[in-house]
Formats: sequence, C-alpha cells, structure tokens
Amino acid sequence: MNDETPPAGGTQLPSRRFEGRAEFRQLVRDALAAAAREGWREIILSDATFEDWPLGERAVAEALQAWSRNGRRMVLLARQYDHVVRQHARFVQWRVTWAHIVTATACASADPLDLPSAIWSPAWVLERRDITHSNGYCGSEPERRVALRENLNEWLLRATPAFPASTLGL
Repeated sequence: MNDETPPAGGTQLPSRRFEGRAEFRQLVRDALAAAAREGWREIILSDATFEDWPLGERAVAEALQAWSRNGRRMVLLARQYDHVVRQHARFVQWRVTWAHIVTATACASADPLDLPSAIWSPAWVLERRDITHSNGYCGSEPERRVALRENLNEWLLRATPAFPASTLGL
C-alpha cells in the first residue's frame, strides 16, 4: 500500500469545510478514534504548538492506546512542544510508552502561522488553514491527501528531532 491509497473500507469521517475551535477539536477526536477503529498504519500530526488540540483528554488517550501496535507509525511536527509538555500529560505519557512508533520533530525557526496545522493519514486528512479562527477543510479525496503530504514532507525535511521520550542523560 502506498501513502496515497486509503485502506479498504475507507473512512466514515466527513469531507467538508469546518469552522471554529469546537468543531476542529471534535474532528481531531473523531479522526484519532477512526485511526484506532480502522487501523490506520501511519499518522502525521502537525501544529506549531498543539495548543488547541484535545491531546490531553482521556478519550484521545484511549483512542491512541487502541491505535498503538507494532507496524504503526506516528510523526509529530511542531515548532515547539512546550505547551504539549505542560498541558497534555496523558499524551506525554502515551508518547513515552510508545516512543518506538512515534517520531517527534520540530522546526523551531518556522513562523507559527506557516507551519501546517493538520492531520494526515493514508485514508483522510484535516487541515486548519486559518489558525486564528480554526477554519479549514477535511476529507479523503486523493488530491487533498497528496497535496497535504507533499507540504508536510517539505517541512519534515527542515525539521530536527525534538520532544524526547526520555530526558535521562548518559
């Protein structure tokens, strides 16, 4: 299966525009629940700070736990992870447990408004185009998935490792 081919059966997630922080947060919850239910093999989560994301919620942690297994892969891309560490304790603990399937990177010099705020998977994508108003689009259309993946790949080429699972020294 290549990165642009959704798994058999597709996803039940919407293909449409979305508006507002509450709707954005619900779509993030729904996407991670679908990832667990449908067995998405790869997920990219990208945001400058993940400040508006519901990553610390119990339901999100449970969905990520259900999704996690060998053969899965998650890539995180941010400008910085300070907010994640301070506000999303459940997510931080999940990341420590599943460090072997999570790659965290950062583009510290990126303009926070330029770094994509998005979820990418082979099955479905969400992209918040207006961070201030939490407006954007989501869907499973191949063009959307390919365009977002190409944009994320460009950012990932500039990124460096960040958000270590352990802070233990040698």
